[in-house]
Amino acid sequence: MRVNPVGSLKGELTLPGDKSITHRAIILGALADGVSEITGALQSDDCRHTAKALSMMGAAVEELGGDRLQIRGGGLHGLKEPEEVLDLGNSGTTMRLLAGVLAAQPFFSVLTGDQYLRARPMARVAVPLRSMGATILGREDGKFPPLAIMGTRLKAIDYVSPIASAQVKSAILLAGLFTEGETTLTEPSLSRDHTERMFEAVGLPIYRNGLSLRVAGIKRIPAFQVAIPGDFSAAAFFIVAALVIPGSELTLRGVGVNPTRTGLLDALQSMGAEIELSERRVISGEPVADLFVRSQTLHGTEVAGTLIPRMLDEIPIFAVAAALAEGATTIRNATELRVKEVDRLAALTKELRRFGVQIEERPDGLVLQGNSSLSGCHCDSWGDHRMAMALAVAGLAARGSTTISDSSCVSSSFPDFWTRLDAILPGAAVPLA
Repeated sequence: MRVNPVGSLKGELTLPGDKSITHRAIILGALADGVSEITGALQSDDCRHTAKALSMMGAAVEELGGDRLQIRGGGLHGLKEPEEVLDLGNSGTTMRLLAGVLAAQPFFSVLTGDQYLRARPMARVAVPLRSMGATILGREDGKFPPLAIMGTRLKAIDYVSPIASAQVKSAILLAGLFTEGETTLTEPSLSRDHTERMFEAVGLPIYRNGLSLRVAGIKRIPAFQVAIPGDFSAAAFFIVAALVIPGSELTLRGVGVNPTRTGLLDALQSMGAEIELSERRVISGEPVADLFVRSQTLHGTEVAGTLIPRMLDEIPIFAVAAALAEGATTIRNATELRVKEVDRLAALTKELRRFGVQIEERPDGLVLQGNSSLSGCHCDSWGDHRMAMALAVAGLAARGSTTISDSSCVSSSFPDFWTRLDAILPGAAVPLA
């Protein structure tokens, strides 16, 4: 894709449904009794891999058109042994959350994915699930996919997680639905809480005490209807673009503003940004708002500690904001970025240098020297959807055209990113043969 700096962002935009919430709604719908309906569902590659895997185990997932899904679940114990290996593409969320479900099934299953997913760490879910009684095998003693899972009747556990990870937490909570007794999980800091909110939205009892969660085994999940808000992680690219491209004024409608996800807003505020939130409401247990963003001068800052889990997926686009801010920005405590789709710290360092950014890679983060001017270049997405979109925003703010290789990887989370960008900025994104 070629990206051209064609002017400021004006108007309004509605974002696709939240990817994290869509995954969870599909999984719970497949385990529910009867027909559940999801509106606002994200129709991305990752979410389709979740739907396909559950379909291969007997759930019926039907696209009703637009952003609506209908799921006919077979009940908590209605899944069937898949005849084939479950290929989950690039979706780490699918693999880790399904591991929690499949650990409790009375059958054998194998989970694999593309080259990027097969390099992502899975011991973080395999270890606690093994302690609940499941047999989970994988490369290097279960550290990496493919994973072979022999489910069983699980026992409840008290688990203290060494990392703040919504995927680990969700795998254990899902497994806990199948146990006798109560499973307790404690995390070092609060990670995304979409699973807890969705449990409550569909009527599943879950209890929080500080950083500890408690869930008991259940008999059934009633069919439900949920609406999914716009994906904040998708909005993040347009938020930063509107901030750094002069003359921009952009309204983003119906964006999920769950506080466990909006660390980017706090980080940008510390850089001097003012972003207006209006029409606050709650949809299916999730806080939602409209965001108004206009171009502003940003100043360097430091992000670290408990803020990082709340903005981990947004660090690629935050780095672009930092590259265009006045002064230095430091990102610390972000080692988790090294085990995402790719090593995002290494990828950001290499690709932003192509734009002329002064950037230093550190073991747990980055230091960027802000520069008011970037130079268009040829850069590589590394097959990472968030890298591709962050580099596109850098290209919009640069002098001259930028080309991005493997730009189609955005389909993992935001299939029509390029189309929506072109709708707001005609001529900004031009496919190359």
